Amino acid sequence: MKIIVTGSLGNISKPLATELVQQGHNVTVISSQPDRRATIEALGATAAIGSVEDADFLAATFAGADAVYAMVPPTYRELDSRAYFQRIGRHYAQAIQQAGVQRVVQLSSWGAHRDHGTGGILGSHDVEEILAALPGLALTHLRPTSFFTNYYGFVGMIKGAGFMGANCAGNYRVALVHPSDIAAAAAEELTSPAAQASRTIRYVASDERTQDEVAQALGAAIGQPDLRWVTFTDEQMRANLIQNGLPPSTAADIVDIYASMSSGTLAEDYEQHKPALSKVKLEDFAQEFAAAFGSGR
Repeated sequence: MKIIVTGSLGNISKPLATELVQQGHNVTVISSQPDRRATIEALGATAAIGSVEDADFLAATFAGADAVYAMVPPTYRELDSRAYFQRIGRHYAQAIQQAGVQRVVQLSSWGAHRDHGTGGILGSHDVEEILAALPGLALTHLRPTSFFTNYYGFVGMIKGAGFMGANCAGNYRVALVHPSDIAAAAAEELTSPAAQASRTIRYVASDERTQDEVAQALGAAIGQPDLRWVTFTDEQMRANLIQNGLPPSTAADIVDIYASMSSGTLAEDYEQHKPALSKVKLEDFAQEFAAAFGSGR
């Protein structure tokens, strides 16, 4: 199969491209960074250097593809993340139609069933709807839960304050997922037959643990067994994020995500369609976290 992978050499796209190449597929990886070309080619894939902001480039790259993995690259430059997701979603839709692609696996998110109240996840909801409007497309929305790797964002807090926390209760059980497990699910979807004009949703989760358990496991791994999770108010969380240099709009998006997590609205559809948990567990990730923590990440 000829498969297009967006997302360059990110935490999901790199293991996804590697897996697909090992399976013998003809893989093209899209990257906006020319210096990634050699690394992409070393994986055994073809590098397509260009921007997802360029619908014509996407269409030319998608031409002849049997399947496309479509994700919106993260950005911290966009003050309106929802508008950014909508824009990239429209570029994907235009390119998919122009190239005649019939199979797409979109990286979405848990909580994308909601059109309000989930902050930075609202863009994923919008992209789902944009792609679902395309006629004749076999479309899978891949909805991973909260990324283990999000906890890397707490390294500075742990080193500076000696605790970790957010506007989410410590006893809240959160579904967590590792990027390698998302990549495995994406590879399975991309290479499995799908009916034309179909729309399916697949959740991906690796483990379910409370925030208190996360703090305990990460603390044990980094030699801080007393590490604890502290629950902030929404306003405390917002002020802390802004103080650390995030634009107010981005801070508001993050606060809303944690608030919807704490209230249960983020996970309400996931709870109705729980998948079998994947391979990587909290204790496995804790070792990765310890290595990153020690390296000064």
